[in-house]
Amino acid sequence: MSQQANAAVIAIDGPGGAGKGTISRLVAQDLGWHLLDSGALYRLTALAAMRRDIDMTDAPALESVARALDVTFVSENEHTRIMLEGEDVSTDIRNEHVGGRASQVAAITGVRDALLARQREFAKPPGLVADGRDMGTVVFPEAPLKIFLTASAEERARRRHDQLRQAGQHASLSSLLKEIEARDARDMQRTVAPLRPAEDAVTIDTTELSIPDVVAHIEALLSLRGLKSTQ
Repeated sequence: MSQQANAAVIAIDGPGGAGKGTISRLVAQDLGWHLLDSGALYRLTALAAMRRDIDMTDAPALESVARALDVTFVSENEHTRIMLEGEDVSTDIRNEHVGGRASQVAAITGVRDALLARQREFAKPPGLVADGRDMGTVVFPEAPLKIFLTASAEERARRRHDQLRQAGQHASLSSLLKEIEARDARDMQRTVAPLRPAEDAVTIDTTELSIPDVVAHIEALLSLRGLKSTQ
């Protein structure tokens, strides 16, 4: 936790499709702070396990994969390339199949413990915007600003449908909605670090808000807490 004493942290949590990734990236860019996409670490663990034909219920094997994860984040302009064992898997980890497996992996205590220290290492001056599902409750409980982004399941399914279509991929809206509802249930009902707002988090429903509106809201909250950007 010593890293936190040297760097301010904005913890942004919420379910998939609430806008965490885009909004966290934009806030980090505006502030000139570091960015942590914690979900990528779980997706990387899932992908590495899938490539080794490891069963998603084999907790000891999955924990070993998480502890030995050879991953590098390479920042390039507005994008970040995610490297697994030297291979660019930025696209591979974003498909729905890997996402579903990542949700299963994230429910395993040993995996979460293995990735906890690695996530905290991202907290470096001048500050960190941490995007995930337990950033404010487990990883950075002392963060001076905690945000919980949410949106209706229907809106989150629509957003995902649009993303896939733009990427040339196809999935029915109804199947995406079912997957989102199932993932929400797993994330909220798991015994280890369930998805929930921190007690002192500010909840923002993004269903009918634009991305710039949400970014502006978060940055206004940041100013109210006396935290400053480096820009």
